Amino acid sequence: MRNTIKALCDFLEKGQDVVLCSVVAASGSTPRGAGAKMMVLADGSATGTIGGGAVEHRAVELATRVHQDKGSFVEQFDLSDSAKADLGMICGGNTTVYFQYFACDDPQALAFARMAAQQVEANEDAWLITEIAEDGQGAMGIYADGGLVFGQGIALEESGNWFGSGSLYIPGKIRYYIEPLSRKGRAYLFGGGHVSQALVPVIAKIGFVPVVYEDRERFCDLDLFPGALATIQGSFEEIGDKITLEASDYAIIMTRGHMADYAVLEQVLRTPATYIGLIGSRRKIAKTHEKLRAAGFGDGDIARIHNPIGLDIGAETPDEIAISIAGELIAHRAGKAGA
Repeated sequence: MRNTIKALCDFLEKGQDVVLCSVVAASGSTPRGAGAKMMVLADGSATGTIGGGAVEHRAVELATRVHQDKGSFVEQFDLSDSAKADLGMICGGNTTVYFQYFACDDPQALAFARMAAQQVEANEDAWLITEIAEDGQGAMGIYADGGLVFGQGIALEESGNWFGSGSLYIPGKIRYYIEPLSRKGRAYLFGGGHVSQALVPVIAKIGFVPVVYEDRERFCDLDLFPGALATIQGSFEEIGDKITLEASDYAIIMTRGHMADYAVLEQVLRTPATYIGLIGSRRKIAKTHEKLRAAGFGDGDIARIHNPIGLDIGAETPDEIAISIAGELIAHRAGKAGA
């Protein structure tokens, strides 16, 4: 979502109209679920994906028509056996896509995009509300901190259960689509070496907000970490001087040496961080556990550590290790057992 909102804001500020294609509902076997998004410009170029194939090709065609008509609408794609044969698709099911027109000269559209871009950088939970009228026209709202921070005209009288961890589609004469815009929590990467440089752009694309913590100035160059929110230079011995890890934060420990790794690990174990991962061999991990027990940490503390970090996929290179770590982060976020 962070990348989508940033791109939407950039396009509008550069004077380009945008059609935002959002999957608001999906049933059965479909290429992408609710929440998938694609932006289409007037020339037919697209950013993002709603699943590829014939459905996406048709969606681009419809989006270019929206640019001509300048009106939003909802379209349902039927992927039942007969329809999917016509479309050349393997998946079966139904996908509902909302085609929403954003005009670059519309002050409200630009105000929404800027507020959403600001919100995704804030370290707090927020949700995006799309209100779809009978004629297909839409109104956008942003809900955070217990109320609307944008789109005060949207009715929220019965919205008690709207704002959860997933997306929600509410049909009716006026339809609502609610989805997470931003989540409280950062992914702190301790160490700015090759694995961190490979990992940051990967997890930035899948909804994590990476922050790199390093003690060496040359590895605090933000250009090394596309997609990172920030880099922080500080001592590994005293990370509390620079940051405070909360229950929604992830700690990924891979400094340049065992001593620094251990120094960070001891401190992180005293925080409520939701995820703690430590890179290293099994031999290193065993010695680390011994050292932790000698320092007074119990089995419950040690059980919090994901070590060796990442899914066991035989990863060896920094890029492969980055994929294995990203997979484990996704599984943990999704609440999968053992992750």
